[in-house]
Amino acid sequence: MLNIALPKGRLGDQVYEMFSSIGYECAAIYEDNRKLVFENPENDVRYLLVKPSDVAIYVEYGAADVGVVGKDILLDAKPDVYELLDLNIGKCRLAVAGPEDYIEDRDQVLRVATKFVGVTKDYYSSLNREIEIIRLNGSIELAPILGLSDVIVDIVESGKTLRENHLKVISTIVPVSARFIANRSSYLFKSEAIADMLARLKEVLSRDADHAR
Repeated sequence: MLNIALPKGRLGDQVYEMFSSIGYECAAIYEDNRKLVFENPENDVRYLLVKPSDVAIYVEYGAADVGVVGKDILLDAKPDVYELLDLNIGKCRLAVAGPEDYIEDRDQVLRVATKFVGVTKDYYSSLNREIEIIRLNGSIELAPILGLSDVIVDIVESGKTLRENHLKVISTIVPVSARFIANRSSYLFKSEAIADMLARLKEVLSRDADHAR
């Protein structure tokens, strides 16, 4: 049975619909309960509902054979997994944002609030910019408003939250989308099942791309 780490929330709903459409449906997942594990022996799949930021950990350590995770998390945590496919969903961007009237003082250490510590360090290192990172896990937009930081590094989708808090995107670090990943050992020992799933995903993405043209 193939163990699939499915991120909870809106992205997970999109991922499940995609997987279901290519033959990996599991009706139990729609039951109104608090279960975190759902399986369909007929399709040889078991879904594990996990926090989005934990998907790569479950896959890396073999608790799940495959999973779907945002590119932002892969860049930040650098898990030891195979990144097999861009699913072209969950699109957003990882960006630097600050107050609408913000002007950077290059002579001062830049204070950056973020939960994406790894990506932030790599990005500013590439710019040879000295920074101080303030790690936050939520309501990051508050940091520059209250003077806790100069700027933030965070996920930006529509930009509405930034605008409502009088913030603006200063620069885009990298575009982000959901990626299909696999455990390294599973990719070897369950190669046939994973290759079949990968082929079906590629087929549906190709079909969607054709319809979009």
